[in-house]
This record gives sequence, C-alpha cells and structure tokens, in this order.
Amino acid sequence: MKQVTLGTTGQSVSAMCLGCMYLGTKVDEARSFELLDAYLDAGGTFLDTANCYAFWVPGGTGNESEELLGRWMKSRGNRAKVFLATKIGARPAASSGAPEGLAAKVIGKAVDDSLRRLGTDAIDLLYTHIVDHSTPLEETLEALDRLVRQGKVRFTGCSNELAWRVERARALSRSNGWASFCGVQNRFTYLRPKAGAVLPQVCIDEELQDYAARTGEVTLLAYSPLLGGAYAREEAAIPGEYATSDSRVRWKALSDVARDRGLPRGTVVLAWLMAGPHPFIPLVAASTPAQLRENLEADRVVLDAQCLRDLTEAAG
Repeated sequence: MKQVTLGTTGQSVSAMCLGCMYLGTKVDEARSFELLDAYLDAGGTFLDTANCYAFWVPGGTGNESEELLGRWMKSRGNRAKVFLATKIGARPAASSGAPEGLAAKVIGKAVDDSLRRLGTDAIDLLYTHIVDHSTPLEETLEALDRLVRQGKVRFTGCSNELAWRVERARALSRSNGWASFCGVQNRFTYLRPKAGAVLPQVCIDEELQDYAARTGEVTLLAYSPLLGGAYAREEAAIPGEYATSDSRVRWKALSDVARDRGLPRGTVVLAWLMAGPHPFIPLVAASTPAQLRENLEADRVVLDAQCLRDLTEAAG
C-alpha cells in the first residue's frame, strides 16, 4: 500500500486508514481479527478508533473497539507494525451521559484508560474528537502537549473541527512551544452536501481544504467517504442531505468514469480522494473481507489527469 507523510512530522502512514468503529460490537471478534489481518497483509498499518466506539450499539459501552485492538495486537505480537490512532472527548461521562469533554483532568484519565484498553505504552496519533466550548482551548492544548512530553502520545490531531479553530489551535501551540495538530479528521466524500444541510458531523469544507493546501502542514483525513454504501446503489440512494442538482451532475461524472474504467463507483471515489487536487487519507471500513478487498483496490487505481478534471470540475 502506498505511504504518505502525516503533516510535517516526517512520519509515514498508509494512504488508506482502516476505520475500526464497529469492531467488537457489530463485527464480532473472529471477523474483526480476519479484517485486521487482511488489512495488514495488504500493506496497511494505519488503524483508527476512539475511546467511545461503539457505545450506541445495543449492549455497547464504548470500550469494545479499543479492547479488541489490544487483544488483536497482543495475539499477533505486531504492535510495532501498527500506527495506532484513537480519539478522546466524545465518550459519555458516567455521571451525566454528556460527552466527557476536553478538560485537562479528563484528558489525562481518558488517555490512561485508552492505553490500558489498547495494551500499549503510547498512542501514535491522539485526536480531540469534538469541540468542547466549556474548556479553554489553551487548557486542552497544554494537556495534550504534556502527554507528548510524557511519551504517552506521539502526535496530536483534531476531529470535527472548523478551519479557523484549527488555525487558532496551531497558532497557540506555536506561540507556547506545544505539540501542534498534524491532522484533521472530518466527514468528506465526493458528493457535496446541500447548503444548510444538518449533518451529525462536521464536514471538510473548501476553507479547510484551502488552509491545508496553503500551509502544507496539516493532513486531511476523510471519514464516511462512501456514504454508508450509497455509491454501490443507484442514484435514487443519494442521501437527502446530498440530494441536489450538483450531486446529480457529479453522480453522472462519477458513473461515467467508473463505467469507462470498469470499476465500482466507490473505488473511484476513494482513488479520487487520494489523488485529487488536495489529497486526503480516506478512512475505509468493512464488515466482510470482500468489502475490504474492494475498498483497498482503490490504492492500485491510477486516475489520469482527464479523469481527475472530469470528476473535480463537475458541478451543477
């Protein structure tokens, strides 16, 4: 699998990251191990989880994904081969059920708990999972820097953030000599949501793309790139938040490229994300080995300049 550099860290990571949200809940342990083994066999090393996955599944607590990854790495003895990312901040607090947030004392405990569940001494990439407006940004960033200095975390990033807050956080980190965000993980796909659409997560918008491209210091990571399998179905399956005249034009452009190349539309979407004008690291997930193989096939797809222009410039 191709490798890319994470921000300006000098750290190489897989060009496609395996999302592990439902491993241990919707996907049982045996199948989860099979998927993880297949991803590593394909040359992948970048695993993504969170300390709250997946508490909303009936019977789930939020411990499942991290604990499963810990058992898998222990059974395989492969921790050194894995670049491990997790997130903190969105886990429901035991006292209130509200997100735990990003106060310094919460961060310290959350990371210690994640390290225990994962069975490791250090997290390679730690994201803030949400925005915590009740905690000063300086407090959060200083706490993250302390973890880096302690060796419990190697790199830091953020998720579900807007461009101006990313720049504000990085400016504070620069001025204080703290560890700085090297990656931003938000929702993103080929189709563009309608103006004013209410989505459960924050999307990568043009401002954030422009910021990342101009600075060259932050890697953008795209979750939900396949819209829950919508690209594998017919045009009528476009989610309502994306059902616009623009999406219909882009759907046609995507379908034309997929037909001409003899590829699934989802594979083309992933290839476009990795090779477009502002390359992304897509997070892919699967519940079967066949789904995983189809997703990983995008790593071997090369879209020529005309295909990229046709896809990128399509608008309605």
